[in-house]
Amino acid sequence: MDKPSRTFDGRRRHAGFSYLGLLIGIFLLGITATATLQTDTLLQRRAAEQELLAIGAEFSAALASYAASTPANQPAAPALLQDLLRDPRQPAPLRHLRRIYRDPITREATWGTVLSPENQRIVGVFSLSAQQPLKIANFDALSAHFEGSAHYHDWVFGAARPVAPLTVKP
Repeated sequence: MDKPSRTFDGRRRHAGFSYLGLLIGIFLLGITATATLQTDTLLQRRAAEQELLAIGAEFSAALASYAASTPANQPAAPALLQDLLRDPRQPAPLRHLRRIYRDPITREATWGTVLSPENQRIVGVFSLSAQQPLKIANFDALSAHFEGSAHYHDWVFGAARPVAPLTVKP
């Protein structure tokens, strides 16, 4: 009679180690899944940031093109972002921008605008996101003034870096 109880106790002890091993395995799997999700989120945010810089460069080029094609006695900056899609100052259709892009950070089609102090026309655009950027240094020459910015909405894209105090309109 002693022999069966020892076998039963031995199996039970072995089953306890298997259960502990299973719990440790699930714990490690959970940690790995969490790390993977965090890495994926970071990579997506970095890609959105790169896209914001590319879209901002397109807005800057469009504002510069709008200013360069200004007829005599006409304002050199658009009143609306839609004016970059089809320049209302020209008799023939002139497009400085193909479309109004969505902000890759907020995922909205709404942009903040920087207005000139004298005639309240758009001289720059920026993201409405208050998130802190991942990239804070090593910008290219056109974006060097973004270094040390605390928020994405500090990244103003314009034809030229504004010097005078400007009115910001969300």
